[in-house]
Amino acid sequence: MQTNNIDFGNTHFYHWQNYRCAYQVYQPTESSHEGLPLLLIHPIGVGLSGKFWQRFCREWYATGQRNLIYNPDLLGCGESDKPHIAYTPKDWAEQLHYFLQTVIKTPVILVVQGGLLPVALELLQLEVNLIAKLVLSGPPTWPVITKKSPDWRQRLAWNIFDSPVGNAFYRYARTPKFLSSFSTRSLFASGDTVDAEWLDSLVAGAANPATRHAVFSFLAGFWRQDYTSLIAAIKQPTLVVLGESASSISKEGKAATADDTLADYLACLPQGRGVKIPGRNVLPYESTSEFVRAIAQINT
Repeated sequence: MQTNNIDFGNTHFYHWQNYRCAYQVYQPTESSHEGLPLLLIHPIGVGLSGKFWQRFCREWYATGQRNLIYNPDLLGCGESDKPHIAYTPKDWAEQLHYFLQTVIKTPVILVVQGGLLPVALELLQLEVNLIAKLVLSGPPTWPVITKKSPDWRQRLAWNIFDSPVGNAFYRYARTPKFLSSFSTRSLFASGDTVDAEWLDSLVAGAANPATRHAVFSFLAGFWRQDYTSLIAAIKQPTLVVLGESASSISKEGKAATADDTLADYLACLPQGRGVKIPGRNVLPYESTSEFVRAIAQINT
């Protein structure tokens, strides 16, 4: 599949721990690629997969950037296998580590969206040499990313989700009505930007009920740990991009403003830079042009 400035190519597959994992490689159509490749980590949510990044990729090449882009589907999402397990950030990090070592095989710029920051942090524990720079797009507020949720609470939440009650909830959560309401209430700065492309993609992505396992793993909070020390240990140059209307779904972070969150991350990151752009919590999709301009500096 091609647009006027991007070759989406075909979906490729590799095998990790007997699971089939999907990814796409994007490149500009009218010139050779150059610079460090981008490795994208998509968010976890109802109907979400690597397709979250397609609007960003189109804009990236439209502005003249020429990096290769690797866009994998995390296990449980998109076209990757969807085993019935409780996923942790370490599971997804190990999947990406294998992908880095066996498919990409060269240093990358790691771009991670929202609450998947713990996956990037766990990946850094496994692989330092193949991650050259990081971009944190709309990371969780500081009270959320630095507070551990009790193990018993995570297990209890998972058991509730992984039940007929959870199944019924997921059937409702993947309806256009719910997805539109949730996106307007919690993700986008303006309801006007919750468009048909967004909703149709989510509905299609959640059609397979097995996608609920990854979503419920995230909602159960297996990622809720204190990551202060891991953030402070990041040696790579790191750009934090926040929406001016950034908000937290978790009650712990609701009082934090974008300025608060940016200041907290930059105070902890050894080589951190930060920028605010219009938008809220899904910047690569809702504020694509501004997001591309903000992170294009990583190529310099």
